[in-house]
Amino acid sequence: MLSKPVELTDKLDPRVKRTHQLLARAFVDLIKEKGFQAISVRDITARAGINRATFYAHFQDKYALLDYYIREGFRQEIDKRMLNACHFSRENLRLLIVAVCEFITTTHAHCVPAEIKFETSIEAEIKAQIYSLVLKWLQQLEGAPSPELAATSASWAIYGLASRWSHTKEHASAEVFAEQALPLVLANLSLSTALIQNN
Repeated sequence: MLSKPVELTDKLDPRVKRTHQLLARAFVDLIKEKGFQAISVRDITARAGINRATFYAHFQDKYALLDYYIREGFRQEIDKRMLNACHFSRENLRLLIVAVCEFITTTHAHCVPAEIKFETSIEAEIKAQIYSLVLKWLQQLEGAPSPELAATSASWAIYGLASRWSHTKEHASAEVFAEQALPLVLANLSLSTALIQNN
């Protein structure tokens, strides 16, 4: 199931952004120290120097904060590569695969392997953003068949391949892996050879 769309945090009130940043920073520090399951909202607010009422004004619980942290972190990876401002091309698709690989690697460094909720949230949030971005690209292409279906297929393929890569003990670099995965993802997009070559 795909998650809700990415929040436009750039348009948030600066005080709200600051509160979110304080909570996210405290959250990440605590995850590194104790693991996700062991931390409480009380721990997060104490570390952030924010009262619990303020926390609940922004997030329903620590799971909502987890989703926010993953969503925003991956959005920054996309923005860093300016993929939201781009169109479909083999190179942009390759860069997207690299971004997913690198983000999964970074978030796994903060995650205790047994914490299924962490893994599930990462998967849902990243798939949702891959879907939105690929759909946007496909809707700009004339002749792309079934953009929604193709974007769904691509989001599952990219995340699944990147996740498999990240769990392999000795793996190639993200750049090398992206080159290997690219033909498989393009096949999932069901684009004609002409469309792929023209982009």
